[in-house]
Amino acid sequence: MDFPTKIHQQFQALNPISSSLCLFFFFILLLKLYKRKKPNFPPSPPRLPIIGNLHQLGALPHQSMAALSNKYGPLMLLKLGQKHTLVVSSAKMAREVMKTHDIKFSNRPQTTAAYELLYQCQDIGFTQYGEYWRQARKVCALELFSAKRVDSFQYVRDDEIGGLMDRIGKACVGVEAVNLSQLFLQTSNNIVSRCVLGEKFEDENGNSRFGDAARKVMVLMVAFCVADLFPSLWWIDTIRGFNKQLEDCFKRLDTFFSKVVEEHKEKIRDDVGTDESKKDFVDIMLQLQRDGMVDYHFSPINLKAIVLVRFFVHLTLKAIVLVCFCPFNRYGSTQKNPV
Repeated sequence: MDFPTKIHQQFQALNPISSSLCLFFFFILLLKLYKRKKPNFPPSPPRLPIIGNLHQLGALPHQSMAALSNKYGPLMLLKLGQKHTLVVSSAKMAREVMKTHDIKFSNRPQTTAAYELLYQCQDIGFTQYGEYWRQARKVCALELFSAKRVDSFQYVRDDEIGGLMDRIGKACVGVEAVNLSQLFLQTSNNIVSRCVLGEKFEDENGNSRFGDAARKVMVLMVAFCVADLFPSLWWIDTIRGFNKQLEDCFKRLDTFFSKVVEEHKEKIRDDVGTDESKKDFVDIMLQLQRDGMVDYHFSPINLKAIVLVRFFVHLTLKAIVLVCFCPFNRYGSTQKNPV
């Protein structure tokens, strides 16, 4: 018997055995796939390939999501690009998320802009839940946001509001039109800036050391970023120049905040005393570090990240509240009968 014929006979002898083994493992695989539990996801509207449910948001996403929630329930899953998004639209479900299971939902998505502009999300708003977040929140709650500390900045509010009224009064005497939105924005920015950094955001002529960079940050933080919804397409943001804008803006902002911190440190080294009632937030944070009054050592980057978010959050909210209060204040019945 020649060698090829012998090999062929041995292969034929093994063929039934190998076929049986393959068939056996195939059935085992099917059985495991059948028994595997499918993820118990909340109801979700039909989605399109690639973009998911993005096309269903429309120009007013909050109204679109409300309409979808009426159809699919108070707990609804949307796929925005490559990201799964849970939509909670009832008080009961919100209580479950924010109180009962608050630890599991405590981390915010770290957007590209937040990561690049907020020192790799080392601020209180975007950092991951853990010891650093707890200590930073504790310091802010007890030392920065307390009623006593807020009252200590009453002189700043009085000074800026007085300046605002003077400018409005001069405009009235000269019978000039007044842009209240612009004045309110400038006043609120100056109040926050003086409380946090110890200097005005901008003077009456609009001059500022960091006004342009601050405005750019607020624009970039809410700008559309492809990588936030399609992580695999991150390179598109590089091609369209978005990442370069983030990098340039961060350099300008970091340079400014580094100078502010160094100026405050120089005052401490030179023993230039600052009235306790007139210390800004940077003074307070540096004093806490120097006197060992905190249980956690905050690095210079941590310090800048905390101050940065404290600055921008209040910078945005104060102006919105002031501008919205004007039309609201015109209708007394609205104040007496709140919804």
